[in-house]
Amino acid sequence: MTERWQEPGADERATARAFIAANLPLRPAPGLPQIHIHTATPRSGLRRLVAGRNPYWAWCWAGGLALARHILARPATVAGLRALDLGSGSGLVAIAAAKAGAAHVLAIDIDADAVAAAEANAAANDVTIAALCVDPLDVEPPEIDVVLVGDLFYDRAVAGRVTRFLDRCAESGARILVGDPGRAFLPLDRLELVADYPARDFGESGESGGRARVYGFR
Repeated sequence: MTERWQEPGADERATARAFIAANLPLRPAPGLPQIHIHTATPRSGLRRLVAGRNPYWAWCWAGGLALARHILARPATVAGLRALDLGSGSGLVAIAAAKAGAAHVLAIDIDADAVAAAEANAAANDVTIAALCVDPLDVEPPEIDVVLVGDLFYDRAVAGRVTRFLDRCAESGARILVGDPGRAFLPLDRLELVADYPARDFGESGESGGRARVYGFR
């Protein structure tokens, strides 16, 4: 791993991992009973940990759920390959890739608490992943075979940076899969539909439930 992929303060995540394990109960991911995720409840006291930051990693989101379902339904997508879970959040997609037989799984997020959650969730599911707290979008990608992207097109500026990073990944020969429920800045002109799954974002209501799609990036 090159110097640009080294992260500062990895040891500081131990406190966050301990808090997550003690205060966020393990629950099956919606629609994925084979994966359990430390999930926040009203009694988790997340404010004591996040200090005003958005704890998005404490729940499962629709794009990641669809992508994880797709990987587990079609393990050949990642089996024996080096996988990158970009913007991993809870680590749900990375865990699915590890369960499906990926040779190596790298989970990356810019939030140290999210990385701690991914590590705690991986341990709870008895899988091994490498988790890093870095922002990789402006550098060359690591050596990978498949890139997994769930729920990252929520902001115009972020979506533009993600798309440029995915272009570099594609140029290096990596296959790219995107899971998304149809967020505002999804670059549909760059995507090819692969699959469609029932999946509901955290906080969504409605009897019919939601859906999210898995796309190939081109």
